[in-house]
Amino acid sequence: MASKFISVMETVGKDALKVWADVVKYLPSAVSIASLIFPPAAAPLAGVVNSVDLIQQAVVTVEQKFAASGAATGTGAQKLAQVLTMVTPTVTQLLTAEKVTVDPTFLTNIVNAVVAILNVQAASAAALTPAPAPAKAA
Repeated sequence: MASKFISVMETVGKDALKVWADVVKYLPSAVSIASLIFPPAAAPLAGVVNSVDLIQQAVVTVEQKFAASGAATGTGAQKLAQVLTMVTPTVTQLLTAEKVTVDPTFLTNIVNAVVAILNVQAASAAALTPAPAPAKAA
């Protein structure tokens, strides 16, 4: 029984890697997101750009995890908690090195801003996708 579970999980993992590669292709650059969240003078700073990139990757990873488990909606607080757990130590270190004061509220606001930007981008992409042609009557 355990071997069936493992083989199913391996298959799911391989499929997740394929999807991940497709998702990453369409993510906005960390520089463009950083320039929206931080003042223009701070955007070119490496720590800021790297922080935004880490947050974006964590958000996508957590979203995929919840989608794969069938719990993609109604779990915003749980997703936020997982993203914060993943990124807080590194992002705090990177931003502190750039002389940006970081506290839990500030970091939560950055994560929420990244999520909002990704949601707008996803909605824009969906709006630009042509609707399927109506089925012809037989």
